Amino acid sequence: MSKRDFYEILGVSKDASQEEIKKAYRKLAIKYHPDKNPGDDSAESKFKEAAEAYEIISNADKRARYDRYGHAGVGGASGGGGGFGGGMSMEDIFENFGDIFGGGFGGGGFGGFGGFGGSRQRGRRVNKGSNLRVKVTMNLHDIAHGVNKKIKVNKYVGCDACGGNGAKDSSSHSNCSTCHGTGQVTRVTSTILGQMQTASVCHSCGGDGKIITHKCTKCHGEGIVKESEVISLDIPGGVAEGMQLSVSGKGNAARRGGVNGDLIVLIQEEKHPDLVRDGNDLMYGLYLNFGEAAMGAPIEIPTVDGKVKIKIEPGTQPGKILRLRGKGLPDVNGYGKGDLLVNINVWVPKTLTKEEQKQVEQLSNSENFKPKPSAEDKNLFDRMKNFFE
Repeated sequence: MSKRDFYEILGVSKDASQEEIKKAYRKLAIKYHPDKNPGDDSAESKFKEAAEAYEIISNADKRARYDRYGHAGVGGASGGGGGFGGGMSMEDIFENFGDIFGGGFGGGGFGGFGGFGGSRQRGRRVNKGSNLRVKVTMNLHDIAHGVNKKIKVNKYVGCDACGGNGAKDSSSHSNCSTCHGTGQVTRVTSTILGQMQTASVCHSCGGDGKIITHKCTKCHGEGIVKESEVISLDIPGGVAEGMQLSVSGKGNAARRGGVNGDLIVLIQEEKHPDLVRDGNDLMYGLYLNFGEAAMGAPIEIPTVDGKVKIKIEPGTQPGKILRLRGKGLPDVNGYGKGDLLVNINVWVPKTLTKEEQKQVEQLSNSENFKPKPSAEDKNLFDRMKNFFE
């Protein structure tokens, strides 16, 4: 099932400012927040949908890719099976967009907007691993049909010796005594407006909420080690040079537990020996000899799926373009397929034998070989002459 347009979800135009986008998202998030709609799966779904839309079009780079390529450009081209796009968890939303509500998104701070946030307490900081970037080269056949590619990447994964927590054993780590395991320190200060409460990352544990007394000997307390992994990519048809797709959660693991980063896949397009791409259309320059153009002939031409035969009609003129509908590339957003455009050229030999010269001279004297431009040809010539004058 195709995804809804992100601008439509937030109810803003494509040229909306960042302030308008932020305001629209804030309004939807308050309306569909789970604490305000307990047990309502539909509201939770809309809450996540709005967060996903905001996550894309509030980011200048992601918004530009979405405007150009649609959902495929930001990881929404393929669903399931480890493909592109993976949605957002509630934890991701509360962690990433808390500043929308003055630092209280999902952490009790919603109380200022109707008192429906007290049930969700802010936990310790969630670490996120860094993103990985890889380049994948595709030929026109793969682009035409989509392809599954398996790539091997070197990345940080959770340490299997300590379970990713960085400690030698269960007795080698304990809750931080400063923040009591929350990863944050809350301070209350008095102002002329009354008491103000602020929260900051705990300086003792760096936001982990844990203190390690004896580090794991394999990962040296980091909770991650470098290993190689084979990742399966389902790349949709119609992708283009420079497009970036993302695989959620396939980047580097986070230190001492947390959320994995993403794998960013940069598409590189391999040049075809005969075909040239123009958007979703393909172009091919076909050279005929004089006899083939004058008398017609069956000719083989290349396509992304191999060679096919086409019929050249007698009297075909140089510059004519034959259109083979549906023989181009699919639109990455599923809006049909392009065409294969065959540009006809007539090859004129540069040198002739004496016998060939005699034959050409005899043909040149024939009435059929004298130029007879059509009215359309003459109009074109007149337009070109007026242009250069």
